[in-house]
Amino acid sequence: MTSTANAPAGGGRAAQPDHLGHVIFITAAAAMGGFLFGYDSSVINGAVEAIRDRFDVGSGTLAQVIAAALIGCALGAATAGRIADRIGRIRCMQIAAVLFTASAIGSALPFALWDLALWRVVGGFAIGMASVIGPAYIAEVSPPAYRGRLASFQQAAIVIGIAISQLVNWGILNLADGDQRGKIGGLEAWQWMLGVMVVPAVLYGLLSFAIPESPRFLVSVGRMEKAKTVLREVEGSGIDADARVREIGSAIHSEQKSTFKDLLGGRFGFLPIVWIGIGLSVFQQLVGINVIFYYSSSLWQSVGIDPSASFLYSFETSVVNIIGTVIAMVFVDRIGRKPLALIGSAGMAVSLAVAAWAFSYKSGAGGDIALPHGQGIAALIAANCFVLFFALSWGVVVWVLLGEMFPGRIRAAALGVAAAAQWIANWVITVSFPTLSDWNLSGAYMIYTFFALLSIPFILKWVPETKGKALEEMG
Repeated sequence: MTSTANAPAGGGRAAQPDHLGHVIFITAAAAMGGFLFGYDSSVINGAVEAIRDRFDVGSGTLAQVIAAALIGCALGAATAGRIADRIGRIRCMQIAAVLFTASAIGSALPFALWDLALWRVVGGFAIGMASVIGPAYIAEVSPPAYRGRLASFQQAAIVIGIAISQLVNWGILNLADGDQRGKIGGLEAWQWMLGVMVVPAVLYGLLSFAIPESPRFLVSVGRMEKAKTVLREVEGSGIDADARVREIGSAIHSEQKSTFKDLLGGRFGFLPIVWIGIGLSVFQQLVGINVIFYYSSSLWQSVGIDPSASFLYSFETSVVNIIGTVIAMVFVDRIGRKPLALIGSAGMAVSLAVAAWAFSYKSGAGGDIALPHGQGIAALIAANCFVLFFALSWGVVVWVLLGEMFPGRIRAAALGVAAAAQWIANWVITVSFPTLSDWNLSGAYMIYTFFALLSIPFILKWVPETKGKALEEMG
């Protein structure tokens, strides 16, 4: 929501160096929601077999319990925008922190399977809130020339959260002598895995008290002096804070409160810009990022790797993910959002096509598959290339664009709808993959290849470039 008064349209230096450090701290604190998003999404993987054994359930029921979090994610994303517009971005973060904490404790101490599923939904609701409020808040406090890199903190925090969850699971498993149901201090190892999330959840809540409210929200509720103070903190003391407040106030007064009804218009229900946001969210999931490694252990085994070392190779995937995210953070403000997305789409399409070719040579079924050595190596390389290209493009660019591209009058509500669509698409891909893979594993990856290719004309024709623009310019 910052002005271009301090930044050239091409993305030059926007904030005075002595204030940039403060902006980075604010952004990193807000991105803790992204860390919890990644941590909570991934930590359950280390506890799956123990939960299956503890509650004596089949794969279908277990999959529904795990996927229950995605329903909560969609609900949280759909409602976070309205909550943030009514009570503020910071209060919204604090609510999410409380829900993350409650989910961690409840999931670690369930008395029945439905109880565990309920706490998964609560945690999912918090993830959904964090997926909306983080990008929106960061976009509103970031100087335009740095906004892409700062908005990238959200995705960086997500992938770091995934990696840390794997390290924590590995450490707890070692303390329990490799047994997910091994006892540590009276609780089973899997309970500790789920419960440790209390630590970052509480930290997220504490950090929310150390960062300022969004200037845009402060102006919207008439707290002009506080808004001026925050603007000087994030844009530099040399700005004309009175002029900036008037500019923000003018933009707000020409708008109305963000509601679902405001998103409607045109022949196809939603406004065109809302459909573009939904399209970005859905394409991000339809390329199959959340299922590409369902067969990772089998892949490693097919090329002669000991399955007992599978943690190390899963962690290697997280490292590739982090490297790709750092690349995106470096280039998102230099070459723009659209070029980065196009590079990623092309790279993902090629990688997925190679994986589909390799899987066409598989033998066996279910999780017990084998590939010829050459095809196994090709599949492993393709899988890592896919993660790299996703991380350096769509993993970051979608969150950056969703935080920037919507007009102020509909930003929070539109971001909520787009994020909800992302979680619904995630759920569809997750629950459909087992059936698709049983039908034809190679065919499943060809479907993901098709969506990666289809995303290219979508970007070229409909996605706007937001590099270097003030949020007030988005119309």
